[in-house]
Amino acid sequence: MAKSKFVRDFGERVRELRLEAGLSQEELAAKAKMDRTAISHIERATRSSTLETIEKLAKALRIEPRALIP
Repeated sequence: MAKSKFVRDFGERVRELRLEAGLSQEELAAKAKMDRTAISHIERATRSSTLETIEKLAKALRIEPRALIP
């Protein structure tokens, strides 16, 4: 079930940056110390992200958290 436009755009941004980094969902999840299904849910906008999740993703992608915000 899709969430708000912001949640959808955030998921698209995560996917875009993950692909630019050449990472699979599983690889990103491992770097972020998250479950692969969590990454899938974020990218499909079926799960909202907390600030802690944004921080984990940013560290794993070696970017500033603000780069994840659409």
